[in-house]
Amino acid sequence: MRVLVAGATGALGRELVPRLVDAGHEVFAMIRSESSRARAAELGAVPVVADALDRAQVEAAVRQAAPEVIVNQLTAIGHVDTRHFDRSFAATDRLRIEGTDNLLAAARAAGVRRFVAQSNGAFTYARTGGPVKTEHDPLDRAPVGQMASMIAAIEHLEKAVLGAAWLEGIVLRYGAFYGPGTSMAPGSAQLEMIRKGKFPVVGDGGGVWSFVHIADAAEATVAAVENGGRGVYNIVDDDPAPVAEWLPELAAMLGARKPMRVPRFIGRLAAGEAGVVLMTELRGASNAKAKRELGWHPTHPTWREGFQVVP
Repeated sequence: MRVLVAGATGALGRELVPRLVDAGHEVFAMIRSESSRARAAELGAVPVVADALDRAQVEAAVRQAAPEVIVNQLTAIGHVDTRHFDRSFAATDRLRIEGTDNLLAAARAAGVRRFVAQSNGAFTYARTGGPVKTEHDPLDRAPVGQMASMIAAIEHLEKAVLGAAWLEGIVLRYGAFYGPGTSMAPGSAQLEMIRKGKFPVVGDGGGVWSFVHIADAAEATVAAVENGGRGVYNIVDDDPAPVAEWLPELAAMLGARKPMRVPRFIGRLAAGEAGVVLMTELRGASNAKAKRELGWHPTHPTWREGFQVVP
């Protein structure tokens, strides 16, 4: 198939594009500037230049590629400052709203039949009820202020993609990424904070995280491109775990001391309200639907194993 990947040179795109090429697909990489041409070509894709926030440029790029499938992996996430969570996600929020709308408009004009979009299943589920959520469970309807704009952008993206009746819309709610190119890659600031004992457990550390290795996320995306049906899929590993469990184990793997514990009010001063939520209130996600309907099984079924390759 002819597949256009928007966000092809990001952490997930760099894992995804070569896999699509190896699977026999003709891949086009939508890149923002001429300077990224060489990088896209090295991945095996045909580069097409367009600013995702410029509808005319996006429509021209989609016409040029004439894809059967568009994969939207547009993000602009750098260092996440949980004290200013909304600022950290502002550029990505805009891409998830305007960029998605532009890609969908171009897809409609070009007769694209399938649209696969990156969503978030790591930080967005409602913080009530059981510790592990399925695709039928609602997103957070009462997020803390610093997280509200991020969740609103996710909701816009999902409604737009699933509501596009002219194509088969697929939403992939990825867990927290780790592995090459992510915020939990060897030498990353986050891992160095853990290594130096500067990443404490806040409160009871009861926030449940669902992780996914970046390579497994890419494999799931290929499966969605080839076999997915309209709907939402959680792309996470088999082992959702509370912070109080995974953080000390990761620290031990890094050769660091056991993380200290601090009360919620201290955590709020240091990491903001969003940081406290991430540590104490998150809900994990189930991957049963993705396994059943996509035929996808993570190579790293648990972070306990996957983290071993990170340090």
